[in-house]
Amino acid sequence: MRLLCAFVCAYALLSACSLGQPQQTLPKAEIVVDTAGGPHTFIVEIAADAASRSRGLMERTTLAPDAGMLFDYHRPQPVAFWMKNTPLPLDMIFIRGDGTIALIVSNATPYSKTPIPSMEPVRAVLEINGGRAAALGIDRGDKVQIRRKFKPSLAGDKVRGAIFGKK
Repeated sequence: MRLLCAFVCAYALLSACSLGQPQQTLPKAEIVVDTAGGPHTFIVEIAADAASRSRGLMERTTLAPDAGMLFDYHRPQPVAFWMKNTPLPLDMIFIRGDGTIALIVSNATPYSKTPIPSMEPVRAVLEINGGRAAALGIDRGDKVQIRRKFKPSLAGDKVRGAIFGKK
């Protein structure tokens, strides 16, 4: 019985020590947003499963200017986001199944628990640094594409190639 108790305590201690550490490395991809002013490229992590979408960019204190995270829901559906445990202001770009931008929420308030709804079914959400969408001229109706993937998806093959409708 003591051995079992010691094992359970050791496991709990090791699990607690790993809290806050990344549990998996997410696949990355090159995302291109085609705007009236020309294309803009981002290197993004792809959150394609429930666990990675739930974690998102929480606890991140820095984000490169042309980096972000793409939350892929695999099919269009209504979604809502919040900024709980997220210290960076972010732009949230809600993307329809055909790859066009449905909505942009600029400079979402850090740490806010207020839901930010998609307002219509979307396939994905791209989070980038707050204010970046306006600075680059990204607007509703612009087209988003995945150009290339940098490593195999840990969530399966659902993120291969252009995940949105053809141009």
